[in-house]
Amino acid sequence: MPSIEKYIKRDVIALDASTTCADAAHLMEARRIGSVGVRRDGKLVGLVTERDLVYGVMAKGESLQKPLGEVMRADRPAVTPTTTERDAAHLMQAHQTRHLLVKSDGEAIGVISMLDVLSLMLEDNRFLIEQLHTYIRGGRGG
Repeated sequence: MPSIEKYIKRDVIALDASTTCADAAHLMEARRIGSVGVRRDGKLVGLVTERDLVYGVMAKGESLQKPLGEVMRADRPAVTPTTTERDAAHLMQAHQTRHLLVKSDGEAIGVISMLDVLSLMLEDNRFLIEQLHTYIRGGRGG
């Protein structure tokens, strides 16, 4: 089963933990992205997603001036580059998130989204189907 490694977004758009939720929402809208990285002391330490802003701030009637560091979910798991697409999808489902931080040697190195995982699954299935077609035809063209 393939790993998520080649689908990791390593150029994470990130904001400082003190940045407001409003600023993060504007950036997400402008860049058409579903999450932003959160940095502390220049290091990527977590993610804030659209859902975090809607459910964790807006639905509770809290101010959009709240800092990202206070909104960032501590229960969101991280994965490694060798995580399989199936394991990543299961973690996303279990933790109700469409974005996961990717870590290597304890350091955040990127993000993987549900769309990335689905793309990997489709690619893997296309390869399998092509192999089955070749096998069924006995290596012949038809």
